[in-house]
Amino acid sequence: MKDGFFINLRAVVYSLLLHGILVLLMIFGLWWTTESRVVVLPGQVIEASLVGPTAAPKPAARKPRAQKPTPPKPAQEKPEPVPPKQETAPAPEPPKQDLVEQQRVDAMAEQKADLAKKEQEEKRRREQILLEQEKMEVERQRQLEEVRKQLADAARQKNLEKERLQQLQDKRLAEQKKAEQDRLDQLVEQEAEQAQTGAGGQDNDLAAQYAAAIQAAVTRNWNRPESVPPGLRCTLRIVQIPGGDVLSASVTSPCNADASARLSIEQAVMRAAPLPYQGFEDVFAREVTFNFKYDGQD
Repeated sequence: MKDGFFINLRAVVYSLLLHGILVLLMIFGLWWTTESRVVVLPGQVIEASLVGPTAAPKPAARKPRAQKPTPPKPAQEKPEPVPPKQETAPAPEPPKQDLVEQQRVDAMAEQKADLAKKEQEEKRRREQILLEQEKMEVERQRQLEEVRKQLADAARQKNLEKERLQQLQDKRLAEQKKAEQDRLDQLVEQEAEQAQTGAGGQDNDLAAQYAAAIQAAVTRNWNRPESVPPGLRCTLRIVQIPGGDVLSASVTSPCNADASARLSIEQAVMRAAPLPYQGFEDVFAREVTFNFKYDGQD
């Protein structure tokens, strides 16, 4: 309100000064046009008379023209004080160039602020998306790790079961080998008894030596497979003729060797022919059945 009052007062003062200046200019213009001046030549006034037949009348003395009095300047009227007007809202001034420029600058600043705000919001949105993706990735890795752990536990359990099954199989196989070994031992004892009976009470050492000689001959010609472990026991049946020539050889039960080992033993018998004969004529037999064994010594 005070600013409006001072603005109105300043406008009134400016108006009064302008009117006073205009009045002074009008008075000065009137005075300038009405004033007359008398031209006075410098020096004394010279009077002359004509000499001649006719004399010209003397010129009448010219009186100087009286100067008109300068009219007094009218007294400047003092402006009457203007009563203060009631405070009213000032009329909006027309926009000036500075105001337009300021508005343009303010608009650009506002646009920049809005753009910066949008960029900040977009940045926060992207950060939130990245954070959510990281959380999802962490959760996925946790689930994968849990699945891997479950698979590892299942594989470990499977291996334990496989080991237990293998142990049972090994135990069963060991029991079978032991049973076969027992049967082979019994068979050897039976062969020894039969040899004694067939010899008719002759020297038992000769029959034992004959069996050992056949075992040695077959072992020398045996190409042992790498898969054959020590402890091999197989019943070997040989059909021969006097002189030691072999007609056939076959591995029969009981035998703890696989098919390849059995075939290698039969081939060894055929390569060893003729089998030992001289010196063993008294204990010679066309069919010989004995226990072929391998204890790890070639």
